[in-house]
Amino acid sequence: MIEFLESIEEELFLIASIGAVVMGIAVIFVRKHASKTPLTLKKIVIPPIMMSTGALMYIFPYFRLSWVHIAETVIIGAVFSIVLIWTTKYEVKRDELYVKQTKAFPIILMGLLLLRIALKYIFSLNTTPGEIGGMFFLLAFVMIGIWRLSMLKKHNEFKKQQAIS
Repeated sequence: MIEFLESIEEELFLIASIGAVVMGIAVIFVRKHASKTPLTLKKIVIPPIMMSTGALMYIFPYFRLSWVHIAETVIIGAVFSIVLIWTTKYEVKRDELYVKQTKAFPIILMGLLLLRIALKYIFSLNTTPGEIGGMFFLLAFVMIGIWRLSMLKKHNEFKKQQAIS
């Protein structure tokens, strides 16, 4: 019975990993399209706000994290966000601010995704699936939240500069 459960767990891990890669590819196409429209306050703020509803998972004890898991996850999410911040470039076109499409973005995104899959595998050795789900939600939220805050800062600086000009 234990062997059966372990094989199902491995299959689910594989399916989830393939799903993450497919979603990563979808993100590349969405970002490619988004780079053709100007950056707005709404486009910066809405994704993390909508994503925050996922925190309702923590209502259930199955997904709750220890303080050690929270600390590890926040640190890893912050490190990942720094990579996104460093690689996000901006350009001004027709008095509007755009996120510049870079050739490195798909490579960096896939690299972060593969690292995430490796971490998920390592953590799964001594962590329950619910805790892993909670950890990776928090990791993504921290990463995207910090990245979006940096975008908001850049957007506000751009708007101030426009008002001065």
